[in-house]
Amino acid sequence: MKIIDKIALALVIIGAINWGLVGIFNFNLVDAIFGAMSIISRIIYILVGISGLWSIRLLFVDYD
Repeated sequence: MKIIDKIALALVIIGAINWGLVGIFNFNLVDAIFGAMSIISRIIYILVGISGLWSIRLLFVDYD
């Protein structure tokens, strides 16, 4: 895996954990750490979204 793929995967995992916390406990970890819709939390949400889009290509890459 390329380094950008690993970074994207890490951000997707962070996003998935955050959504799991929101769904189960109604607790948004990103907002709790950085403030609700602060500029930093918005940047994190944007990066997670871009990483999700980037990770779509991982479905079609053969790493054999």
